Amino acid sequence: MSAGTEGTLARVRQLLADAVELVQVRLELLSLEAREDIGQLLTLGLQAALALVLLSFGLIFLALFLTVLLWDSQRLLALGIFTTAFLGGGVVLALLAWQRLRRGLRLFRSSIQELQADRERLRS
Repeated sequence: MSAGTEGTLARVRQLLADAVELVQVRLELLSLEAREDIGQLLTLGLQAALALVLLSFGLIFLALFLTVLLWDSQRLLALGIFTTAFLGGGVVLALLAWQRLRRGLRLFRSSIQELQADRERLRS
């Protein structure tokens, strides 16, 4: 082989090695982000579930307390108000959750941004 061919071959090998290294770094970043995102999602899910259970029990007992307190005078009004408040709050929260779900979750933001930056650098 001539010196020019060997030089070109060496440059191609170096280019491939750089590309493989770039892919490896991006995959490591993706893996790290995945672990962080999963941990945050699990923690958030657990906290939200516990908060939901405790708040639900609190609201139920408050509704029962006030209904018993008003049993002789305004029991139907108290039951109607609590029913409306609980159902209305549930509908509002369900609509908010549906909107957030439609917008989608943005997981792996940093990895996506880095890959877009890499693509732009390679194009120019």
